[in-house]
Amino acid sequence: MADFGATESDTFRTEIRAWLADSYPAALRDAKVASDPEATWGGRAFVGSDDPQIRWLRAMAAKGWTAPQWPREYGGGGLTAEQARILDAEMAAGKYRPPLASFGVWMLGPVLLEYATEAQKQEHLPKIIKGEIRWCQGYSEPGAGSDLASLATRCEDGGDHWLINGQKIWTSYANKADWCFCLVRTDTTKKHEGVSFVLIDMTTPGVETRPIKLISGESPFCETFFTDVKIPKGNLVGRINGGWEIAKRLLQYERQNISGGFADGSGGAGGAAGDLAEIAKRYIGVDETGALDDADLRSRLTQNRIDLKAFHLTLSRVAAESRASNGPSAATSIIKYAAAALAQQRSELMVETLGHQGLGWDGDDFSTFEKTVTRGWLRSKGNSIEGGTSEVNLNVVSKRVLGLPDPK
Repeated sequence: MADFGATESDTFRTEIRAWLADSYPAALRDAKVASDPEATWGGRAFVGSDDPQIRWLRAMAAKGWTAPQWPREYGGGGLTAEQARILDAEMAAGKYRPPLASFGVWMLGPVLLEYATEAQKQEHLPKIIKGEIRWCQGYSEPGAGSDLASLATRCEDGGDHWLINGQKIWTSYANKADWCFCLVRTDTTKKHEGVSFVLIDMTTPGVETRPIKLISGESPFCETFFTDVKIPKGNLVGRINGGWEIAKRLLQYERQNISGGFADGSGGAGGAAGDLAEIAKRYIGVDETGALDDADLRSRLTQNRIDLKAFHLTLSRVAAESRASNGPSAATSIIKYAAAALAQQRSELMVETLGHQGLGWDGDDFSTFEKTVTRGWLRSKGNSIEGGTSEVNLNVVSKRVLGLPDPK
């Protein structure tokens, strides 16, 4: 057989594989070495930290590989789509931890690249890539959830600053965030055309956060209050009253990110990871052939696995189309809807598989895994609400994907 030599992709793959093996902190492979779970999010709290996760973050950020396809002039990796796929594949094959979990990378950064001034890009994008700033999202309000454009948080012109007053709710990790990207009202005479997009340092006087305890027992969401909060004029992104366009774009990135999170097989945020079939065999038992000893449940587990595989393939296709067209499309609403349904179905099957052990909440009668399953099932109820409710996503699909008319 003729030897045509190594391709550029082969060479790149070999170089990445060697670099990852040499650069990955050995401590992250040692189950006995503790790493702060919060370290994955980075932020000001970890400046100067020697946590192994932070050392891994610094190494990857130095290559720009926390945002591999972002431009090099802002600290990104500058990789092509093909190179980014190779990096993802090698990360997965080597079971390397993600270096950074970041709303800045997943949502804010892409819209800054599209809408921000050069000065704003230079200020914020390198810090996002390095994980130096942890971001939260100020969108929903007590009276503006699905109808987000009804938001009432005011942003008034104070001459040399903007003055902000109002309240946000369901602000994920606001109590741990350094900065917030926020929708505010700059014109009370218009709805969508009166919204602007601003960036707020959470240490600014007048900013207050209060965690909300969820039914799962966790408190990842917060109420956030702004009382006479002054921010620089330069913290407005895009044009004044032009924030709704940015908001819609960012929501597409958010839905794409949420869908990817559900697709990892964990049943969504707060869920329990694991092979459902093997877990079912452990709790229910097998028949004489070695198959799960419950034909009906076996059928439903198989269907969930088939659906999840089809979802993964569709997600990969949509991601490739997104890269080719320079951004996500309204199709992210289809993916987000399907992801929420699959995640909730998986969580329900997991609880059913555990039988009465799936009712655990506390105490020594239940393992940590069993209690995680129960809490994850409760947490999964939010999958069809966060990032746009399933009903809203179906409306987006009907109008923007299928082109259907409004009902009369």
